[in-house]
Amino acid sequence: MSLTVEQLDFQAAVRDFCARECATREQREALLDPDEEDQSGALYAKLADLGWLGVAIPEEYGGSGGTYVEQTVLFEELWRGLAPVKALGPTTTVAGCYKRFGSEDQKRDALAAIAGGDIMSISISEPGAGSDVAAVSCAATKVSGGYLLNGQKTWCSYAHRATRILLVARTSREERRHSGLTIFEVPGDAEGVETKRISTLGGREVNDVFFTDCFVPDENVVGDIGRGFAQIMAGLDGERLLGAAVGLGLGQRALDDTIAYVKERRQFDTTIGTFQALRHRLADLATELECARLLTYEVAARMERGPDPVTTRMTSMAKIKTSEVAKQIALEGMQMMGGYGYACEYDMESHVRHSLVLPIYAGTNEIQREIISGSLGLR
Repeated sequence: MSLTVEQLDFQAAVRDFCARECATREQREALLDPDEEDQSGALYAKLADLGWLGVAIPEEYGGSGGTYVEQTVLFEELWRGLAPVKALGPTTTVAGCYKRFGSEDQKRDALAAIAGGDIMSISISEPGAGSDVAAVSCAATKVSGGYLLNGQKTWCSYAHRATRILLVARTSREERRHSGLTIFEVPGDAEGVETKRISTLGGREVNDVFFTDCFVPDENVVGDIGRGFAQIMAGLDGERLLGAAVGLGLGQRALDDTIAYVKERRQFDTTIGTFQALRHRLADLATELECARLLTYEVAARMERGPDPVTTRMTSMAKIKTSEVAKQIALEGMQMMGGYGYACEYDMESHVRHSLVLPIYAGTNEIQREIISGSLGLR
């Protein structure tokens, strides 16, 4: 698909914003909040003031009323610009869940808070339940006026900064494994909630979250009791689209940086970008990235028409394609830059670290291939 004039203007505005606010490593480091690697409260607040944090939130809930396409543009350009606002990812996933399943009061409260700059987290995975969501064991026990939550979650992005956590917990044990799960809204500072940050190759944005007799009232149920699995599955197309947009941005930035380097680096009395071995490889990488971009934006446009099996298959395809292309570009960019690609003085080593996780989060690429093959009748 082609972007409209308005969407192209929005793309240019986000690109200019990143060039002005966070183009250099020195700018980005100066912006970072204490003890954070990829999040700036000041920059996040500016995005809120511009109305971009609520780009795909309806106007009646405090957003800008944009589409999945504008949301994809925003994510691609912010990640291409290396903007330190990585909490936007999980927060946008939470916003999607509220839009689909929240009560009117929850939508008006939570979506307005997200558009205004609140960070939120979603809590699904457990030490024994990752790709197999039906294996969730974190318990929600019914008590007078609400529920007591007990259990451990893991890999929860920005839970340590979240004002609210959407928790998937088990309210009953049913014969069907996928039944008996419910989504709860939990204040990030609620009594009985403890977060512990996990150090990873890309930083410390993910957390273990422990719930110990944490009470939430009945009105904190999001959606229907016992139907949490179906609700989570309904939101996965949106999460995969976000992952695809992130892959586009990271892949494009790694390609941009590689091209800039080979145009300047001289060996054997010429710039290395004149060597056919590098020129042709970069041509191939640019082609693969553009294929991924066309697929991703087609998916974003299709999602405006509502869910269907073909769209679900295509979101899985887009997530696979963008994540693997971005990783390939970063790794080859490091190789073309030689020792400089490995040095922390340049951004390429960061591109490599952050691209390595892309095939893992938002549903591993192995799971995406299961979804695709199943849609083709291969079971």
